[in-house]
Parts: sequence; C-alpha cells; structure tokens
Amino acid sequence: MSDIINILPDSVANQIAAGEVVDRPASAVKELLENALDAGATRIQLLVKDAGRTLIQVVDNGCGMSGRDARLCFERHATSKIHKADDLFAIRTMGFRGEALASIAAVAQVELRTRMCGEELGTLINIEGSRIVDQTQCTCPVGTSIAVKNLFYNIPARRNFLKRDSIELSHIEEIFKRVALVNWHVDYSFHAGSRPMYDLHAGNFAERIAQGIRVKHKILVLARHGEGEHVRGSVDTSVFFVYPVYALIVREGDRYLKSALIALLVESFETASFYKLPQLYIDLYFSLSVRSDHSYR
Repeated sequence: MSDIINILPDSVANQIAAGEVVDRPASAVKELLENALDAGATRIQLLVKDAGRTLIQVVDNGCGMSGRDARLCFERHATSKIHKADDLFAIRTMGFRGEALASIAAVAQVELRTRMCGEELGTLINIEGSRIVDQTQCTCPVGTSIAVKNLFYNIPARRNFLKRDSIELSHIEEIFKRVALVNWHVDYSFHAGSRPMYDLHAGNFAERIAQGIRVKHKILVLARHGEGEHVRGSVDTSVFFVYPVYALIVREGDRYLKSALIALLVESFETASFYKLPQLYIDLYFSLSVRSDHSYR
C-alpha cells in the first residue's frame, strides 16, 4: 500500500491558519491596529476601500522595523514579544503569537513600508499569497505603513461569503471604536474611501467620548489602586449609551471586556438609588490563579 500522508506546503498551511485569524476585513483591521499600538504609535491612520475588500491600510508613527525584521514579521510564529515559555506569564502587549501578519499575507496582496528612527532609508516589501515578490529600500517616514489589498483574492469562496459593504463596514467601525476608546492617549483617523469617519485627538476618556465615540454599553473605567489586586473604577451615568446592558470595562492601553455580572450590579444600584448620581464609583478585588503545572490555553 502506498503512503498517503503528506506535509502541506507552507502556502496552503498559511491559508488554512488564516481562517482562524482573519475571517472578515474587520479581523485584519483589529490585528493591524493592535500591531501599531504595540509599536508605540501615538498617531494611527486607518483607510479602507470597499469595506476592506480592496484595501485596508494602517499608517502609524511607531518604532518601525529593520529590513530583517520587516521580512521576518510575515513568517509564522515570528514574534518580538516572547523568547521563552515563562514570558507568557508577563505579557503586556496586544498580541504575542506572531500569526497575524502571516495569516493576512496568505490571503491578500500586502505592501509594507517601514523605517526605524535614525535610519536614512526604509524597507519596502511586497507579498502575494505568502510569497515575497520583492524587497527594496525606499524613502518613507519613521513608522510603518501596511496596505492589505484584495483580501481573499486567492480564496474566492471566502470572499463570496462576505456580507454587503454596509455590514462589513459596520464591523470595521465597531472594532475601530473599541480600540480607540481604550487607547485615548493616541490620535486616530479613519476614512472609508474618500469619506472621513473619525478624527480623534489624544486626551482623556471623557474627551474621547465627547469626540463622537459612542458604544452600546455603559462604561466602567478602571485604574489600579494600591499595590495589590485592587482596582477602582467609575461609571459616568450622565453619558448616553444606546443599550445599557453590559458594563464595558476599560483601562488605558488595555483591552475592552464586557461583564454581565458587573453590569447587573451597576443597574441594580442605579435602580435602588433614591438620587440620580452623575458618577458611580466602584471598588473591585480580583485574583488570578495559575495552575502549579503552568498549563495554559
């Protein structure tokens, strides 16, 4: 009987893995925005065309990359975030696995321009379906510009599965708002084709809300209190939210998290309160237990 088990080519394996990371344009937007934040950017620009089908471009003023790093960042499990297993318990970045760019490059045509501070020239890389077409030096500002063109061009079935433009754009906008809301220290701009969607300037949380970011949840803003596992937060009950069902927990530079339990406590307190308070303060205590065998998911 002949052998029947084969090792898949990297290009095919990357396309399969891409389905777990990038299932629609909004997924690619999320990964690119988080990469820009991890690069220390203070100004991030997002441009999409045809709801991300033909173009998703993110431009930042972060630290940029060397020519070697620019090439390696498209390899699977290539990351600057961890070097050993113990680093998994001290992660302070948005991502760490090194799969996002490899997955995006497997299902799109990607153009990367990047330059580090102190370097005279930057690096330009063009990739199509995980294959590097060319890599040259170029002139560009400090930071990184990555353009994802023709998403799912080599997987017609996945491309046909996308919803109409208005729905896909709404998903992109929701991702943008959630990232921008939590990182109010960063300037953001968002254009859908020639239409400006958002132009946000760095400030505090209240200023970010005032600039037009509206979410469907009441917001609990957290800040660490003391040295232990004690955080103190507040809910601005005077701000209008569409559906006050969940509490959206945010800390500056952190991820958003929805908690139905905390939302229930907040709603119960507001219902039982005799006076309508403009600000509700909450103290939380939490614990994070790690199994002794250091198992993790």
